[in-house]
Amino acid sequence: MAEPRYQRRKEDRPQEISEAAFEVFAAKGYAATRVEEVAKRAGVSKGLLYLYFKTKEELFKAVIKSVVTRRVDALLVAVEETELSSEAFVRGPLLEFMKQIPRSPVAIVIRLLIAEGQRHPDLVDYYWDNVVSKGLTAIARLVERGIERGEFRDTAVRELPQLVLAPMMLSMIWRMLFTERELDTDKLMDTHIEMILAYIKA
Repeated sequence: MAEPRYQRRKEDRPQEISEAAFEVFAAKGYAATRVEEVAKRAGVSKGLLYLYFKTKEELFKAVIKSVVTRRVDALLVAVEETELSSEAFVRGPLLEFMKQIPRSPVAIVIRLLIAEGQRHPDLVDYYWDNVVSKGLTAIARLVERGIERGEFRDTAVRELPQLVLAPMMLSMIWRMLFTERELDTDKLMDTHIEMILAYIKA
């Protein structure tokens, strides 16, 4: 029989609670999720859950931090520390990052935000501040460095890093809406990156 979660180490509880919250949010949506359900899934009392997370909004922000933010932070570090050329980084680590996202738990968080973000603008703002703006900053920095090194031309991509990430977003939305209409999202992103590089290469 599996060991009950509440018997595990105290320092593991916040992560375990956020994992349970992700499972419940994914199954029921943000609005329909009750804190009691998350506590039950995590194997803790409601009172104990509230010691770590005061509101359901705090729970969702913890899910974003656990599921999404760490991935984006890792990308930021990679951009700053890489010894690859800008083009090689785009073709390698960046493209691999983009391919992983549509089939990862990140896509579920995006689905929840699309479905319920208008009713919960604070969550959308939090996602922008802690995920989207960071990701766009990383792409912009990569492009700017390529221009500084003479690898890339100064194009609209410098001001619109969203152009680089566009097929990743399309891939997620496609998978959400057209579940029975297959799309080779890896090929889509490969092709898009080739088009972007052809446009910006010096």
